[in-house]
This record gives sequence, C-alpha cells and structure tokens, in this order.
Amino acid sequence: MAVVVLDFGSQYTQLIARRLRELRTFSVILPGSSPWEHVLAHKPQALVLSGSPASLTDPHAPRPDLRLWSSHLPILGICYGMHLLVQVHGGEVVPAWVREYGRAQLTYAQGPLFSGVSTPFTVWMSHGDTVRQVPPGWKVEASTSDCPVAALSSPDRRMFGVQFHPEVAHTEHGQAILERFLDWAGVDRSWTPENIAHELAREVRDRVGRDRVILAASGGVDSSVLALLLVQGGVEHRAVFVDHGLLRLGEREEVEQALRGLGVQLHVVDASARFLTALKGLVDPEAKRGAIGATFINVFREQAARLGHFRFLAQGTLYPDVIESAGSQGAAKIKSHHNVGGLPAELGFELVEPLRWLFKDEVRALGRVLGLPDSICLRHPFPGPGLAVRILGEVTPEVLDIARRVDHEFIHALREHGLYSEVWQALAVVTPLRSVGVAGDERKYGYVVALRAVTSQDGMTADWARLPHDFLDGVAARITRRVPEVGRVVYDITSKPPATIEWE
Repeated sequence: MAVVVLDFGSQYTQLIARRLRELRTFSVILPGSSPWEHVLAHKPQALVLSGSPASLTDPHAPRPDLRLWSSHLPILGICYGMHLLVQVHGGEVVPAWVREYGRAQLTYAQGPLFSGVSTPFTVWMSHGDTVRQVPPGWKVEASTSDCPVAALSSPDRRMFGVQFHPEVAHTEHGQAILERFLDWAGVDRSWTPENIAHELAREVRDRVGRDRVILAASGGVDSSVLALLLVQGGVEHRAVFVDHGLLRLGEREEVEQALRGLGVQLHVVDASARFLTALKGLVDPEAKRGAIGATFINVFREQAARLGHFRFLAQGTLYPDVIESAGSQGAAKIKSHHNVGGLPAELGFELVEPLRWLFKDEVRALGRVLGLPDSICLRHPFPGPGLAVRILGEVTPEVLDIARRVDHEFIHALREHGLYSEVWQALAVVTPLRSVGVAGDERKYGYVVALRAVTSQDGMTADWARLPHDFLDGVAARITRRVPEVGRVVYDITSKPPATIEWE
C-alpha cells in the first residue's frame, strides 16, 4: 500500500515523496499520465497530484487518466494539481493578475489541513495561474493578499487543493499540513526501518523460494544491505566481490571482514590486472565506463558459472538510480553507470531488486537495523567504476596509485576533523594537468588535484560543502606533503545541477 504521487513535471516532486516517507508513509512517484492500471498496481491509499511548469490554459497541458476522478480515493492537489481538481469539477482557472513566486504570507486558513496551525504564516508559492471560480460545493480554506484561493476542499469528494508547496522547507508548518492530510485520509503510517526490513526480507524469500541467488557486492551500503536482506530471509546466496583494482586503500579487506562476520556467503575475485589491461590507452569517460562494465560482466559471468547454477541476480538498485537512468517514463538519462538497464539479457538471470523504491538515507536506516557496521553503513557513495572516473584521462598504475593516496588523505582528514558525516560525498580527482611549483630549492611540475565535497539528501541534487578554510588549507598541505607527485590542490565549488557530483 502506498500514497501515489503523480508527477506532472514539478521540480519539487521528489520532495513530496521524501516528506511523506519522513511521516512514516510509503510513497511512490509515477508519471502524471500513467494508465490507471499502473496506479492501482501500487494499491494506493491516497493520491497526491504534483505541481507543473505547465498551465491548464494550454490545451496540451498534461492530465491524468480520467478514471482517477471516479476512484473515490483521497486526493491532495498541489499548485497545478489543485488547478486540475478545480477544472475537472467545474471551476475555472485563469492566468493570475499577480503571479506569486517565492515566499508569501497565508493570512487566512481553516479546515482539517490547518488544524492547530494559526495564521499568518509563510508559504512558498510558484504559480502564474489562479482559481477564479471555485467548483460548486467546494470551500475556500486559505488565502494570501494576492491569491484569494490559496487552498480549497471538497470533503464529500475527499479532495483537498493547496496553491502553495507544503513540501518545500520554506513553507512553515508544511510537514504538519501533509500530516493532517494523511491522518484525515486514514493512510497507513507504519513505514519504519524495522517494518521495511521485515517486509523486504519476506518479499525476497517469497520471490526466490528455494532457488539460489547471486549478487555483486561492491562494498557500498546498497549491495551490503541487500546481502544482509538475503541472510535475514534465509535465502541461499553467493555474494561475488570483484576487486577491479580501482578501490580505495584497504577497502577490500574492510568489506571482507564486515560482510563475512554477518553471515554473508562472500566470494572474492582479484581481477585488477584484467581491468587495467582493458583500460589501457582509453581516455574518453564513456569508453572507460564501457570497458569496465564489459569486463565486469565477463568476470561476473565466469565466477557465476564456477559457483554453480543461479536463477536470480540480486541488485542494489535504488530509486534515484531508476530515475536518473530513465527507468521511469519521462525521465532524462543522466548516468550510464547505474545498474538499471545495464546488464545484458543473455546473462540469463531473473532480477531481484528489493531496494529499488528506497532513497539512500532509507537504505542506511535499514542497514543499521540489520546490523551493518557504521564503517560501511555511513560510508559515502562510491561509483561502480571506482577511481577510474576520478582520474581524468588514461588510468595507469602510476596515476591510480596517486589517486588512491590522495583519496586516503582527504577522507582521513575529514574523519579526523569530524567533518565526514557532515557531507554527503567527498572525493578527489586527479587531473591530467601539471602545474609548476617549488619543492625545497627546486622547480618541479606536479599533478593538479581537485577536491570535491557536497551536501545532499539523495544525490539527485547537491550543493558544494562549505568546508572551513583552515581545514582546506591544512588538507592541501597534507596532500602535497604526503603525496609529493601532487603540486597543486583546488576545491570544486560547483553545485548539482549544473554539474554532476562525479567529474566523469
């Protein structure tokens, strides 16, 4: 059972889903034009209609399946979603005389959504249309000085609409308003890590039965949590950890110790020489990714054959992976290295992806429940191609060694200063540039290294971390002193978008 969020192109849609999950309610995002059968497949308890950059004054504006309106499910329409509610029930939506963008003061509010909340309070607006005529029988429940209909309802039809965005942090009491809707709609509020662990382990066990499962263990939190779910579900499995030689310093040993200690049937393969051979002479980022992916598939296929017959392949695919890899209708393909759609059909496995509806922070919470050590559970995301995408240009043993040592110094400095948990992801990039410098009394040319640290909730968007200047000064000195091949250290202050978190 879920609250289904129908997305009509709003930049805030993922925030809606996250806010609902913070209220212990499972939510799933579907394209706004999804066939009603796709919506029903998620056993919806309520629906949320998102905002949109579109206008209902445009005849080609997106609209949901008409069967939605006769479903009798509780509905909350946000901004454009409210306009849909108004138009389909006989009201009128027109271009606003005064468009509202940014903060506004809600000067009047009443009704179930605003119970216990006193006005005035700040809300976040982003609209160019407004409601001129309320549908027959509907009640106006909130307004601003420039927006007479900032919220309305039809309790008999179990529908609410708000012109503002309660999911945005700038809206005061926004989370309380969403909670009032869930309570009024009678939505289940049992989305907790403990319940998730139990339910997902049961789902995997029911799906797999007595067949065997193989999975690729990367050492990251996603595949590690997936391995523990198989253990908890009593599923016969083998976790194959392929050491491609592109790992961080000491990472292989740490992963082996942690997973084997928790009952994971781990099989380790050292294929580092094979991967370096495949990468030789490659400079283009996508060529490097392609070589790593193809080599991994070949190694994985060989190891699976040696370990016996497996019907299922388990993957630690997450919800942002699905979205960014165009796993949902209308999504843009941003990354080519995610699991989604990346494995050839001829591998012959049936996929098991129990984490595909979870965000990263939810997987971390699940890992803690399953007993995963914090050293892995709280580890920053690390790309599948490893340090290869943190070396701009050809991956050689020499540059790989530099990248590994620089990464080690940066990450350990963050830990020593209590900053590691303050950022979502931190990384070091070795560029092909050489910069003039002075070592002692000698002139030399050393590598230029870029440090990057970002803050984020799920990696879909990110801001550069405002690390203290004294820390950056110290870590630059530390790197140039302990990794003498490096002559200059710079810090990346680009957010996502327009940049991605990784450089390649």
